[in-house]
Amino acid sequence: MSPTGGLSLSVVVVAYDMARELPRTLASLAPGYQRHLDAGSYEVVVVDNGSPRPVDEAMLAAFPGRLRVVRLDDAPSSPAHAANVGIGLAEGAVVGLIVDGARMASPGLLHHVLVAARTRPRPVIATVGFHLGGARHMEARTSGHDQAHEDALLAGIEWPADGYRLFEIATLAGSSGRGWFGPMGESSALFLPAESWRELGGLDERFALPGGGLVNHDLYRRACALEGAELVVLLGEATFHQYHGGAATSGRFGWDDMHADYVALRGEPYRPPATPPLYVGHVPPAVLAHLEASAQLAQEARRRGRPGFSASA
Repeated sequence: MSPTGGLSLSVVVVAYDMARELPRTLASLAPGYQRHLDAGSYEVVVVDNGSPRPVDEAMLAAFPGRLRVVRLDDAPSSPAHAANVGIGLAEGAVVGLIVDGARMASPGLLHHVLVAARTRPRPVIATVGFHLGGARHMEARTSGHDQAHEDALLAGIEWPADGYRLFEIATLAGSSGRGWFGPMGESSALFLPAESWRELGGLDERFALPGGGLVNHDLYRRACALEGAELVVLLGEATFHQYHGGAATSGRFGWDDMHADYVALRGEPYRPPATPPLYVGHVPPAVLAHLEASAQLAQEARRRGRPGFSASA
């Protein structure tokens, strides 16, 4: 699939001070956990955005697939520059970005990305996002969710024996709160052909708030607006955010702060792209309840006359 006959897929992961979370994220991207995928067909590129302690070398050495790591010293607090460095290093024909290294992947995510990439000439392949636990992580302090509770939830489903069981212990993220059949505010893991990344110019590094503010939202909207781009949403696959006190999910920066920053840069309010999607994927049993809830959200939205919702491809 690569124009150079090399890698089909690169996955860029940006991490900062994630000694607890990054090992799980990488385990969820590793050959074996990721199903129906040849280990030699893809790579993972980790960009350490100036963590106080470098990423553990022994953990990296144990990764069973193709892994590259670059560390940025004196890095800005926004992940935008780190993400662009990783995208620039990526060698795959399709390149994916997980801008928050605390996001674990479902087991068929990468396989279905490659399936989706073959459906359209210029696909924008988007994934919904979940938060581990019964409440979104912005509400963790009032809901009783913390890292110890999260560890217990993961132990209770015997992760990583069956990664789809993550759906049993997760809640839709705010930007995916309209469900699979409503417009997303951002993609928790966004995949584009390499040439589309070059056309976009990567992430806008003027989004300089710690955590990047709405830089990932901005990226998703710009990607959907590329000439000839067609949105493909993965059905039955997702990423799962681990609680780690990030800038947005810890509440240090609320929506109002991040949105004001977006308006200052773009001159208009942020609106999720209403691009009609094609759905590609499957329905593992653990996903069914979430899909049914998403369909109910879409039906209710249509009754209320809210635009941008679709219950079918």
